[in-house]
Amino acid sequence: MIYTLTLNPSLDYIVELDQVHIGELNRTKKESKFPGGKGINVSQVLKRLEVDSKALGFLGGFTGDYIENFLKSLKIDTDFIKVNEDTRINVKLKSEQETEINATGPSITKEDFEALKRKIRELTNEDTLVLAGSIPATMPETTYVELVKICSEKGTKFVVDAEGELLKKVIPYKPLFIKPNHHELGELFNTVISTCEEVIPFGKELVRMGAQNVIVSMAEKGAVFINQDIAFIASVPKGEVKNSVGAGDSMVAGFIATFEKTNSLEEAFRFSVAAGSATAFSMGLCTREKVESLLPQVYLEKK
Repeated sequence: MIYTLTLNPSLDYIVELDQVHIGELNRTKKESKFPGGKGINVSQVLKRLEVDSKALGFLGGFTGDYIENFLKSLKIDTDFIKVNEDTRINVKLKSEQETEINATGPSITKEDFEALKRKIRELTNEDTLVLAGSIPATMPETTYVELVKICSEKGTKFVVDAEGELLKKVIPYKPLFIKPNHHELGELFNTVISTCEEVIPFGKELVRMGAQNVIVSMAEKGAVFINQDIAFIASVPKGEVKNSVGAGDSMVAGFIATFEKTNSLEEAFRFSVAAGSATAFSMGLCTREKVESLLPQVYLEKK
């Protein structure tokens, strides 16, 4: 079973209006609300790719109830820990420019964290855990390290989609797969990366540090896959970028879904790139049909 973990999910309230007038009454043209959070996005894309998962994390209050009911309506299994305060609401204002107001989120107590660790200890060597996104301010900086240590002890495969020190500290525990973009990769090594070829030596260093498989996304320039044995550069499909939110999460889901079915790293990488592009070219998360329509445009060059 695949488990996704979102430590600080959100209810994303999207408001569209012609123009924002500061200090005045503004009226919307359209509003919508969706569950937000990288792990939750991965679960939603997996479901669209006909792969089951179970969503883990922390939820609280009426906003938490909304998120859980939304996921259940999509037939996504959930096993969230209920916390005392409300799950946060993130407001996204879309007008001539896009403005985001992200809330802090509920306090996560030591007892809440211990309850999460008990759930992770129940996973087996047949399970995969996806740890995605940031850590709430009220949780220890060592949160991801503590969780992947449990995975290592249980033989549970794990995937990490995080930035900076969060990512760097878990690499020695041999994640199945990590997916920094080229900006995040550059920050890890205090450099600027502008081409796919420049990615390869740094990707190989991440493998040397412990990562089993690495995908580095470079937007319209392509993507790079590296492990101990091979390196591929992928072309990306052509299309109009409508929405970058969730594209990285779609890459993670596309890789895991395909690898679970085929055990082929090459096919998993191709599908991952197509899935990320399919979301980028859509107003929401990708569909299987959209991914499969783009797949023929993804070409791999072995390096």
